[in-house]
Parts: sequence; C-alpha cells; structure tokens
Amino acid sequence: MRFSVFLNARSMAANEDRKLIQDLTSHATIAAELGFDAIFLPDHHFNGYMPIASDSYMYAAYLAAKLPQMHFGFSVTSVPLHHPVRFVERINILDQLTDGKLLVGVGSGTTPEEMIGFGVDYKDSKDISENNLAIAEQLWAKQMDDPAVTINNGPHQGRVLQRIAPAAYSPGHARLMPVAMKEASARRAAENAWPAFIPAFTPPQIGGTEPMKHVSKYFGIYRALLDEAGHSPETIARALDWTTHTYQLVHVAETDEQAREELEIILRAYQNAIEREAEFNARAEADDSNKKTDQTPNALTEDWIGTWCLYGSPETVVEHLKPYQALGIGNILCGTTTGPLTEERLRLGNQTLRLLSEKVMPAFKVAEPA
Repeated sequence: MRFSVFLNARSMAANEDRKLIQDLTSHATIAAELGFDAIFLPDHHFNGYMPIASDSYMYAAYLAAKLPQMHFGFSVTSVPLHHPVRFVERINILDQLTDGKLLVGVGSGTTPEEMIGFGVDYKDSKDISENNLAIAEQLWAKQMDDPAVTINNGPHQGRVLQRIAPAAYSPGHARLMPVAMKEASARRAAENAWPAFIPAFTPPQIGGTEPMKHVSKYFGIYRALLDEAGHSPETIARALDWTTHTYQLVHVAETDEQAREELEIILRAYQNAIEREAEFNARAEADDSNKKTDQTPNALTEDWIGTWCLYGSPETVVEHLKPYQALGIGNILCGTTTGPLTEERLRLGNQTLRLLSEKVMPAFKVAEPA
C-alpha cells in the first residue's frame, strides 16, 4: 500500500502566506526523504483558505523540480473553475515535467464562494464540470489538421484551431482520478483504467462513525466496473495501485492518549478557521443559484473525527489500516498539515511523517528483492 501526503494547510492572515509556502516546501521535502510516494495538493480559492491552492499546478511544478522522484496529485481539481484549454495545457506540462508521475483528481467543486469568484453558479457546477471534461478529451485528441474544437460551456468560451502544446507525456494524457461517489464517475475511472478516490461517506450526510461501510460500497462498485470493462489483470492492478482513500487529518504519536490530546488541539484550530470561512460562504449563498444541499459537521464531533481522521499510536494506526489494505485500497492520502500552519502545527505534522515512515509504512510495504 502506498502512502501520500496531502498539503492542506491554511493561512489565517496575509502576512502568514509566504512562511506557509516555505514551510510546506520543507514538509514536502521531508516526506520525500522519508519514503512517501506522492505529494497531493488542493485546489481552493479566496478568503485566506490555502495559499498554495490558488494555483496548485504552479506549485506542483516548483516541487517537481526539487523532488523529481515523487509522484504528484490533486485532491481534487475543481473542474468548473478551469477553462478547458488551460486545464489541458497545465496537465500536459506537468505530465512532461514529472515524466508521467501525475494523478489529477477531478470533481465539481465544494463551495458557492469559490464558484462566484469565477462566474460560475453553484447549481450549474456539476453540468459545467461534465462538459469541461468532455471538451478536455476533445482537446487532448485534437491534431493540427482536425476541425476546430468549439467551447461553449457557461463562462468558458472559445474556438481552438490548432493542437494543444505541449503534447502529453503519458499515452492519451495523464491519469485523471474521479471521486467514485456516483456511478458515472466510477464508470469513467473504470473504463479508462484510471485510479479513483473512494469516499467514506454518502451525501447528504458528510460524516459518520462507520467509514468502512461506505468505503466498501464505493470500492466494490468501482472494482466491479473495472472487471466489466475487460481490462487485463496488469491494467487493473495499475489502476488499483493508486486508488486512494483520503484522511483530511492524520496524526500519529507515541501513545493513543497523546495522539488524541494533540488531535483535539489541531481540530480546535481547524474548526476556528472553518467558522471564519463560513461567514464568507454564507454571503455567497445569498441567492437560490448558490445554495449548498449538504452541511459539513463540526470537526470536533465524533461524526467528523470518525470519517475524516486517522490517529493513534503507530500500532493503532497499523491495525486501523489493515482492513483497507485487505479491501484493495492502493494509496492512503494523509492530511498531515490540516488547519492553520503554526510552528507547533508544523512540528506535529513532521512528527506524524516520521512515525508513519518508521513504524507504520513498513507494515504495508513489500521489501524489494536483493
């Protein structure tokens, strides 16, 4: 089973942005040195949310030059916020820069506030996302002499006469990673032999204390669709190798008691940030086109902790993950910097990296032959 790091830290003020970027670069470098497989980045915008996430493709290119051995992923790109041409161009450039070690999570976005900043109504986001992905496939396939690709998708307009440059490094294009929450998304991943994100909840409830019930359900659907698609065993194995289950917050300490105490400190700061952001989200939900249908529970509740957190001593974390390995999950995505990135939060994040590397990951890694 692979282990990847999710750089999902927040900044609480403009004068903190630069240090956050520097600290996350250091954290990613430590993760690479400790043997983690990939760095995943978010795609979010506005109100001091996640400074690296305003253009995580640019930040990924910067890290790729420093950490050429690493895979890079996005969890997840909000497809309605990206013009299809820029979406394809950026992915192709990163695909080239990483020699194909790229995993592009795709989804329709999370908050109305982010949508309205790009001229997208939240109610239209799913349709715009689906259309953008279809247009992107046309752009990836287009040769110089093919007919023009016309783009007429909400705020995204255009007419592409020539090919996209650069060409992709990977056959066709870099791997996309849909969130396998709906059959259409799971089928898109399965038919293309792409990995998928496997969620631990079922909307409209975002949370719960039985995540494995949901993980098993969505993984089972995706796995059956992979078989139905008629891929070779080797192709299926490659897709499952990166099929990902995400924890927004992973925290490991020497004992369960220490881990729980530190987890609650992290979550209190995280919840304070969420409540600050909620004020701006509420302003964006002022009309019927930008109303959310689901609400995220308080991060200090057992519902949120049970769905989104992995914590404890190394021994406890190993036992927790064994059923996920047995199910067939290929990659565990670990939010190791969740919340405002203070000096203490960074210390705790680096503590988690070290303990995962030294005492958890060896239980799930197959030793290379001598």
